[in-house]
Amino acid sequence: MEPLREKLINKILAKKDVYREAIETIAQEVGNFQEFTENLIKNKIVDEKQILLILSQECNLPYLDLDRYRLSPENKKLLPKELALRYKVLPLSKIGTVLTLATANPLDLVALDDIKIATPFKKVDIVLAEKEKIERALSKLYGEDDNITSFLKETSSQDVRIKEVTPAALSNVQNLEDVIKESRLPPIVRIVDLIIYEGLKKRASDIHIEPSQDNLGVRYRIDGVLQQGIVLPKRNQNAILARLKIMASLNITEFRIPQDGRFKIKFEGKTIDFRVSSLPTDFGEKIVLRILDKENLSFGLKNLGFSETPLRLFEQALKSPFGIILVTGPTGSGKSTTLYSVITQLNTPDKNIITIEDPVEYEVEGITQIQVKPEIGFDFALCLKTVLRQSPDVIMVGEIRDFDTADIAIKASLTGELIFSTLHTNNSVGAITRLVDMGIEPFLIASSLVTTTAQRLTRKLCAKCKQEYEIERETLQKIGFFPEINRLCKPIGCSYCNYTGYRGRSALLEVLLIDDNIREMIVNRAGEEEIIKYARQNKEFTSLKEDGFKKCIEKITSIEEVLRVAG
Repeated sequence: MEPLREKLINKILAKKDVYREAIETIAQEVGNFQEFTENLIKNKIVDEKQILLILSQECNLPYLDLDRYRLSPENKKLLPKELALRYKVLPLSKIGTVLTLATANPLDLVALDDIKIATPFKKVDIVLAEKEKIERALSKLYGEDDNITSFLKETSSQDVRIKEVTPAALSNVQNLEDVIKESRLPPIVRIVDLIIYEGLKKRASDIHIEPSQDNLGVRYRIDGVLQQGIVLPKRNQNAILARLKIMASLNITEFRIPQDGRFKIKFEGKTIDFRVSSLPTDFGEKIVLRILDKENLSFGLKNLGFSETPLRLFEQALKSPFGIILVTGPTGSGKSTTLYSVITQLNTPDKNIITIEDPVEYEVEGITQIQVKPEIGFDFALCLKTVLRQSPDVIMVGEIRDFDTADIAIKASLTGELIFSTLHTNNSVGAITRLVDMGIEPFLIASSLVTTTAQRLTRKLCAKCKQEYEIERETLQKIGFFPEINRLCKPIGCSYCNYTGYRGRSALLEVLLIDDNIREMIVNRAGEEEIIKYARQNKEFTSLKEDGFKKCIEKITSIEEVLRVAG
């Protein structure tokens, strides 16, 4: 057990021995110190102030009661709003090149390092304060610059109140009608519009609206990473969620099971689709909006940021008249965008292209697109069987999830169709292993497979603030990187990139072209390492990590980012 946690436990037990068993259970179940203290507070063993006073004593850090601290508007000039809100730190003062901040988490060294890098201060001192008081102070300090916060202040003055609605209350038709009515009030409509507008302005791919015990939080996924947005009062929760459900044509009376829906909006002269997913939680329904801005996407393989060699190999595979081509990677790795780029490239008047998706994400003119409906038995396998009777030239199957779909797809590819699909595997050769695990015979895989690819999305370094630095060769060699140069670039952070150091994304691609030798290996059930070794020697194979390192040399991304997405 880490020393600080042990000291904290001993201090608490000295005054509250009755909680010994509960504290020991929590200590065993949670990982880091922050989670441990949060669980102590959640279980009402101690309050946050008691923990901070113990930390103050053990870490020799002062504790500050923010209720007695007079906040000056000048404080906001000490730290950019984005950094203060992201790390929940309150700027208090500066003396020379030393900045003093209030924080509830003194062990967040990453936050302190990022602040030192992004500001002119050479040293950052910290004092301890309660998280809730810091959040209130941040809202007061920076709130006037936040259009949502200032709007909420306006609505408060008009005494617009949203009732708390419990599951029991929802069974009451009158209360439900009240919530629906309030969800259509101009203030609530405006708040939802502003949440969506912020997401579009920030280039977010997803907007997360997340209920908690005390408030309703908003987070935006930008360049693949979640970033904190506005925190809304709990009293607005039910009307905001109801407004979103009405927009997405979801059942407003159903809160016990997940629901999916869609809606469209007009924004700056273009139509933007939103895919909506609701999920019941302890504190209300969590809603995630997936932003599908087709006009902001450039469907074309050359626009995705692939490196020259893997792109050439992939385009070579696309010339095959039949067979199956698999794109692999985790959720959010850009597989769908790659497949849409492929079918857009192949979309000519002489081809019958059909897609089978769950759900259809983007509408492409000239292509027949089908959404599966598993709830009525119209799944990928049944849909694929039906599609084969429609004389297709190219078929895109959104995902191969089971033996039936894999079996039909592979056998169809042997009869003259070119089929594209996705799998969830860690690397390109893993697709072969996954198909075997599903129960597909190796000889069928060997006969049908044209290529398997793996991909990831890595954040691009911000062009306005990235900084060159020299890194020791020994450090690079430890992670398997042997470049001829040792000057790379690292993220810094500025207003253009929202103080993250990154803006935009580029794709890493790993391509395994299947030739006769690899087909023989598949039939003989060769291991993944044996296949990769052969591909390196004969097929210009480069791994995801190697492709990422190449982008580091080109100063497109950072070492840390490559290791984050490609291991």
